[in-house]
Amino acid sequence: MILILRMWQISAVRCSGMSKSKTLSFVFSEKHQEYMRRSRSAAINVAEGAVRAGKTVDNVFAFAYELETTPDKLHLATGSTIANAKLNIGDCNGYGLEGIFRGRCKWGKYKDNECLQIKTPTGVKIVIFAGGGKADSFKKIRGNSYGMWIATEINLHHDNTIKEAFNRQLAAQRRKIYWDLNPDNPNAPIYAEYIDKYASMQAAGTLLGGYNYEHFTIRDNLTILKQRIEEIVSQYDQESVWYRRDILGERCVADGLVYQAFADQPDRNIICWAELNEEDRRRILASVDFVSIGVDFGGNRSLTAFVATAVLRGFSGLLVIRDHHIQGRKGDIDPNRLNAEFVGFVQRLRADLPSLYIKYCFADSEAQYLINGLRKASFEAGLGISFGDSAKKEITQRIYCTTALLNLGKLNILSDCELVINGLKSAIWDKDSAEKGKDVRLDNFSSDIDILDAFEYSWERFMKKLLPERSTA
Repeated sequence: MILILRMWQISAVRCSGMSKSKTLSFVFSEKHQEYMRRSRSAAINVAEGAVRAGKTVDNVFAFAYELETTPDKLHLATGSTIANAKLNIGDCNGYGLEGIFRGRCKWGKYKDNECLQIKTPTGVKIVIFAGGGKADSFKKIRGNSYGMWIATEINLHHDNTIKEAFNRQLAAQRRKIYWDLNPDNPNAPIYAEYIDKYASMQAAGTLLGGYNYEHFTIRDNLTILKQRIEEIVSQYDQESVWYRRDILGERCVADGLVYQAFADQPDRNIICWAELNEEDRRRILASVDFVSIGVDFGGNRSLTAFVATAVLRGFSGLLVIRDHHIQGRKGDIDPNRLNAEFVGFVQRLRADLPSLYIKYCFADSEAQYLINGLRKASFEAGLGISFGDSAKKEITQRIYCTTALLNLGKLNILSDCELVINGLKSAIWDKDSAEKGKDVRLDNFSSDIDILDAFEYSWERFMKKLLPERSTA
């Protein structure tokens, strides 16, 4: 492993009749170099820390180096989803396995699993890519025996996947494990059952095979310019749990208000339409590309909610322009009333803001018969809206995106939207769940979760366009 210099290079060698060669360079700090040096003699390697700290790159390079000589043919690469695994391990901003082995690798299939086939001096190696976030994800990696396993965002893997991957390595000739993660809730099972447990066993001298752990911050990554670091930091609300974890690299519990900064200074993101002059109004309306409506259907103790959000051109931001509750609980609202209130909601919005194009409606996917009713009623009323299911992204993903957009000034709310404003102000983390290592928004009807769900449904399908995907590399 060439780690003497700050610039580490992997050069493709001629093998299996191939004549192409490739040199890939990456600037590593001494801290990163030392972690990779230690990985050569350690069976379990864990890189934890802030976003863009270079954790994933370290593991990918170390994994790639071992692929050249390992006697094992079959290996495993996982993420929370297979897409995540391919993005962070396969691509990794040009420093993934595809880049390292360019000219001597190709994508293919192995027993119906996506894989990367790599030519090495010791034969063709097959790296199977799979997702690990769901309870049944482990089924995709069954039936094979793996030598090495590299996993990104290991804290987002289901324990079934972790245990199955371990079991699949029992016959490995050179067993190696490479994990990376951003800091999580300190009570998360990944620490108690694996990472901290291994550290304790290593200290006691009872862990066979060797354990290599390192913590990194964003400033340990020498490839990122100071200006770029500041740009990344600016995305975060410094009062949020995400700032402490992603930027400071701290394990911390999500507690208190979810949107603390907004609750403290709501006026930063609230626009009073009535106080604007005509020029400012025209400017705002001209910046809107389309309007998307989110719908959350009420349950036994919750209200049905509509939220209309204007998506700005180029997905440069969001403006919440209208919200509404149907006053009635489940059983009190028949589909006809629901349809009539929705049609009326859209018609009033068009009457007030006729220049806006109301393009989409995304509704709670668990109530298809209600969505079909809204679709039919809207068609008969000539509304011309395209209906779809809510994406139902993980709530923590939605919260992260909301927090970032608020902090960047890319999410604003008209002052008349009191339901959304109060929902954001009052949302809190579930203390009981936090003690179990989980980040959960409290849903005990003490705050208006229905309006927040509808608000999030209105834009969550555009999340990647609104905010670049959070990188863990």
